Amino acid sequence: MDKIINKVANSKLITLNLEDYYPEGKRVMFDIKDWLFEGLILREKEFREHAKNHDWSQYQNAYVALNSSSEAIIPGWAYLLVTTYLTPFAKKIVIGNLTDMENTLYAEIIQQTDFSELKGLPVIIKGCTNKPVPENASVLLIQKIQPLVKSLFYGEACSSVPLYKRKS
Repeated sequence: MDKIINKVANSKLITLNLEDYYPEGKRVMFDIKDWLFEGLILREKEFREHAKNHDWSQYQNAYVALNSSSEAIIPGWAYLLVTTYLTPFAKKIVIGNLTDMENTLYAEIIQQTDFSELKGLPVIIKGCTNKPVPENASVLLIQKIQPLVKSLFYGEACSSVPLYKRKS
């Protein structure tokens, strides 16, 4: 009987799981709409009063996405004012939704990560994740590592999709 050999385990194939880079922490959507008069009009004095009296400590070490679910036109200073109150507490603040937050977080992580150890190696970007890894993260990752790697795949080692192979 022939011995079964695990070629994947014995290969130089490196699996990159973007889920491993997921920054842990509470995600919060801060909706400015709740501070608008009738959900539509920003009255500066009332808005500033809401900001002054709000319990900002609830955002301690949280990732906060600022937006307005109202169709009201929000002046830029309103987001900036809220940011001045959030800054002592929040880990990160972005204007947008929670997807925008994840895209921003992953963009920063990928930009700051040194992938030089992948030089000349075949790399597979793991496809399935249990955490909310945005699709854009894979696009950013490919742009960063493609100049380094020998080849790129997507999926799982047993059933990957070839994406790129460096020409010799």
